[in-house]
Amino acid sequence: MPSWKLLSPAIIMAWAVVVVLLERRFPYKSQRLFREGFFVDFFWYTLVHSYILGFAIDGLIRFIDSSAGISRLKLVSSWPVWTQLLFFFIVHDFYIYWFHRAQHRSKYLWRLHEAHHSVRDVDWVAGSRSHALEILINQTIEYAPIVLLGGHPELALMKGTLDAVWGMYIHSNINVRSGVLQYVFNGPEMHRLHHARDMVVGNRNFSTKIAIWDWLFGTAYLPKQAAVPDYGLCGGVQFPGVGDAKAGTWMSRFFASGADYLKQHAFAFRKFDAKHATIQVAPE
Repeated sequence: MPSWKLLSPAIIMAWAVVVVLLERRFPYKSQRLFREGFFVDFFWYTLVHSYILGFAIDGLIRFIDSSAGISRLKLVSSWPVWTQLLFFFIVHDFYIYWFHRAQHRSKYLWRLHEAHHSVRDVDWVAGSRSHALEILINQTIEYAPIVLLGGHPELALMKGTLDAVWGMYIHSNINVRSGVLQYVFNGPEMHRLHHARDMVVGNRNFSTKIAIWDWLFGTAYLPKQAAVPDYGLCGGVQFPGVGDAKAGTWMSRFFASGADYLKQHAFAFRKFDAKHATIQVAPE
């Protein structure tokens, strides 16, 4: 069987093509393929951002392991690989559900999560827009246990592939109907509502992969007839650089999109005041 170093990018790229084709053939909402912010999301977040953070997170986990030496205990090494994958899949998904809820409750955590909700068109690449510190926190917590507990050497790549495929799916602009499966596994029907600008709607559906958490803890929202949502930030927050530069040469547009990417990260550290203190949550 080929190494997951080859399988992972092949599966992710093939799935991206499938999702894009399905979005064009069965769209949930009329959206342009190259919509505002597409280049920033695809190039700077999906490619550059993910590549650099991957090295940073790997180095951090290796440092932790070299200091603690926990991986030498090989606590899960004797488990079948599928059992390891299922275990880390469920445990991490449970964690990310609660952390996600906390991000919509804390004004400090919301500042890191705000970038993800700034997209005005939710599609296959929209899920990649996340602040670097949010990724650093969540993916270190996600992948460190795999290494420290002695998981299979390729398990991180397996899980990373699953994350990427699922992330594209739940953010996709596909008019899909999951039926009863939506009560178990999260899909576009529920997650696109989470990206709604409406605070009451957007303050629901925190699950990433396992929808059971939302149904179990009372945060599920899946009406039979849901209005097509407007996506983006509420409260009049003007997120920087949500659209790509429209004029100039390709080189000038490239640098302009890079500047947008940096501005979006810096925006998280703006001063808290009455004008910019909005958190995208509804009252308890």
